[in-house]
Amino acid sequence: MSVEPHRPNTILVGRKPPINYVMAALKLLNEEGVEEVVIKARGRNICTAVEAVEMLKNLFLKNAEVKEVNIYREELVDDQGRQRSVTAIEIVVSKK
Repeated sequence: MSVEPHRPNTILVGRKPPINYVMAALKLLNEEGVEEVVIKARGRNICTAVEAVEMLKNLFLKNAEVKEVNIYREELVDDQGRQRSVTAIEIVVSKK
């Protein structure tokens, strides 16, 4: 499986609870002074990414806004060498 390099302001969502990704986004936006954060997820983790963004906007950063949402499909090769198509999402969040 080939993985494209990501920017330092990108958070890749996995199987951890949404609050972990909220805290990572807060750290980037507040402590490191990043203008915007890109939250990426694939497959079953998409709902975790959306939940993290909603928690960030509604509970922690009232001045946060979703600038852009990209939904797409990625072609991946699994461990057995089979080609698979997986849905993915990128959510760009910034301070107002």
